[in-house]
Amino acid sequence: MGQVTFMERENPESHYPESRVLIIMTGGTICMQPSADGLVPMTGFLQSAMAPRPSFNDSSAPSVELHAYKNGVKLSLESLRTPPSAYSRHIRYGILEFQPLLDSSSISSMGWTEIAQTVKENYHLYDGFVVLHGTDSLAYTASALSFMMSDLGKPVILTGSQASIFALQSDAVDNLLGSLIIAGTFVIPEVCLFFHHTLFRGNRTTKVSASSFEAFASPNCEPLAKVTSLGADVNWALVRRPTRIAEFQVTRYLDTAHVACLRIFPGIKPEMVDSVLRVPNLRGLILETFGMGNAPGGVDGSLTKVIKEAVQRGTIVVNVSQCTNGFVSPLYAPGTALGRAGVVFGHDLTTEAALTKLSYLLALPGLKYDQITAQMSHSLRGEMTEMTLPSFSHPAGSIDSAVGRLTSAESAFTALGYAIRNGDVRTVREILEGDEFNHQLLKMADYAGNTAVHLAAVGPEPQILRDVLTRGASVHARNRANNTPLYLAEKMGNAECVQLLREAGAHLWVAETSAKTSEADGEVASNAGFVEVEDGDDHGGSISESVELVPSVGVDGDGEKLGEVQQKPNDEIKIDTAGAGVGGLGAASAGVETLGKIV
Repeated sequence: MGQVTFMERENPESHYPESRVLIIMTGGTICMQPSADGLVPMTGFLQSAMAPRPSFNDSSAPSVELHAYKNGVKLSLESLRTPPSAYSRHIRYGILEFQPLLDSSSISSMGWTEIAQTVKENYHLYDGFVVLHGTDSLAYTASALSFMMSDLGKPVILTGSQASIFALQSDAVDNLLGSLIIAGTFVIPEVCLFFHHTLFRGNRTTKVSASSFEAFASPNCEPLAKVTSLGADVNWALVRRPTRIAEFQVTRYLDTAHVACLRIFPGIKPEMVDSVLRVPNLRGLILETFGMGNAPGGVDGSLTKVIKEAVQRGTIVVNVSQCTNGFVSPLYAPGTALGRAGVVFGHDLTTEAALTKLSYLLALPGLKYDQITAQMSHSLRGEMTEMTLPSFSHPAGSIDSAVGRLTSAESAFTALGYAIRNGDVRTVREILEGDEFNHQLLKMADYAGNTAVHLAAVGPEPQILRDVLTRGASVHARNRANNTPLYLAEKMGNAECVQLLREAGAHLWVAETSAKTSEADGEVASNAGFVEVEDGDDHGGSISESVELVPSVGVDGDGEKLGEVQQKPNDEIKIDTAGAGVGGLGAASAGVETLGKIV
């Protein structure tokens, strides 16, 4: 992860870029304070818990008001800004508090719907989201939200704490600050859980301790990131990405009312299992079995017979292991007997993921029994282990000896840029063919911060844009001029690419929307293939840019958000309408998994 030296003479911190994160406070121990009746939830968390702490508040002036939506009502939120992080970036954030605050032990699918809908309403306004939540059902909520949110393109990170943020010894500050920095720095488009310096895939987690600060584990999936004194080490090979052309959507309902969970124990009677399977209107059962999926068959196979009869009545029975680590498999005879009875093998699903996944599938209209059982054995959101794909290193290609000092990845990205500019679909596909596992080229940007999506958005061949999007490239990345691919496509008048980006969930950034509104008042000059653009910033000023699109050498930024180097208002950015990148004078290396902003 590269670092950039800033050359401003006065108060260089004031020129660092900002990301915006919405904190959704649902309740939990983290926001509780002592009272005569014990710990009780407290409102006004921003001012009482975060404003006094320098790590959450750089005391910058003037104050900035953020906006958020809740149930269709536009709200004004106070905001604070963190000091610059290790990635030379501020995180500006506001808090949207639920009323009343929810108790995590009594949360239901209605609470999950409220959280998911809040993210949906504010999706276009923020770079990422942090959800404060109690730890008792945190793994259930993380799993549920992962299935409710489809084609997610931004990070949604759930966190909480084992002790209140007002306690002398607490994990709250580390958990909240770590979540905030990751959500505002990296494009990790998943529902995640952050706890004890570790970022997990939410639907792989389970709570393993009632008191330890290391309260959560992901036994069957490595963490997505770990935070150390050197920063966040993101395991990009594990990060999932949208691979279809679709906007972010939320399923508003999970059918938890018709799903049960039963833990097998030695000596369990078939009548006990049968009584659960005959609960009125029961549609599904999560069966927690021994080891690799074994359960006692009962005398004369009576227990297996009870389960088989339920399956024949249309009840979906999913087999998951009671073991924290491992998976179910028809390796032993008892497990094979369950499989023959029609029980679905849940592989290495956690109980939390199995229950919420089945509830999600049962809530989808029109799905038949066979379709649901097939989906339960297939990974939808990375909730179960899939076959490992082979990883191939990409050759440097036929690059001029003048750029021999470039790495093979940098050379490949440069070749990719020219292929995109030329509309050469075949070459683009050949270059990306060996990049399926690590998505290395899709995480890269050129010296001006343009990703493959930026280049394709202004290129002559929309099919190339479709190809990079379906391979998992993000539509939300911003280059060093703070421009999204959608903004560039609209500027170029590339209608087909604009439509494709919008179908994939792209939207203009706040500064771009302001720029479009004020564009009629700005001067637009066209001279010798150059375009003069006047772009307003968040502080009411304007930035005059002259832009030329040229293919440029890519530099890997390991997913770090763009915008570490800031163009001053008088800097000139050139764009050639026939090219494929926005280049700035003196532009430096950057990564693609990031968002840039001129402040």
